[in-house]
Amino acid sequence: MTELTERWRTAARAAGAVDDRATIRAGQDLLARWREPHRRYHTPRHLTAVLDVVDAYAGLAARPDLVRLAAWCHDAVYDPRAAGDANERDSAALAGTLLTGLGLPVEAVAEVRRLVLLTAGHAVAADDPDGALLCDADLAILAAPPDEYDAYAAAIRQEYAHVPEPDFRAGRARVLDSLLALPTLFRLPPLAARWETPARTNLTRELTTLH
Repeated sequence: MTELTERWRTAARAAGAVDDRATIRAGQDLLARWREPHRRYHTPRHLTAVLDVVDAYAGLAARPDLVRLAAWCHDAVYDPRAAGDANERDSAALAGTLLTGLGLPVEAVAEVRRLVLLTAGHAVAADDPDGALLCDADLAILAAPPDEYDAYAAAIRQEYAHVPEPDFRAGRARVLDSLLALPTLFRLPPLAARWETPARTNLTRELTTLH
């Protein structure tokens, strides 16, 4: 069992999973999804980075284990050709099926589904620390040093290699504009203090290259 699968197992058991063998198998199945060959950014590396942020700031969450499970599921379905928020909706549906099968309480399954859906637009209510932690962790790459951010942006372009350049530029610009329009990219105070300014600098810099 890999270290990542063990992290899944630990979180799932803490959240109420009752069948250890089925839990491990589910984690392996999820990891296989994250390793799909068409992925360039949405890979186990991104999953690990999200989990690391969640672990580092778990004390700010109400149900950190559910946030961890949502991190595992949030890009479990990833088809760059899908329209709108179809990937997030399908990932949430997968989470519901998977976690229900592992015996998690109904309310825990519903919460993981809710958290996964938040990653479609990253709009989080002020009284939602668990949603804030997941979304902040998901967007952490935006505040990376410029070379790491540029590698992320290049990987996204590779995932959308099927899209002609003019269409990609227009679509990517819309995504960046929507992020920059958020009142704040990061909601948890320790993360906002560190990441807000470099993230907006990176986004603005990439946006200028798209016009």
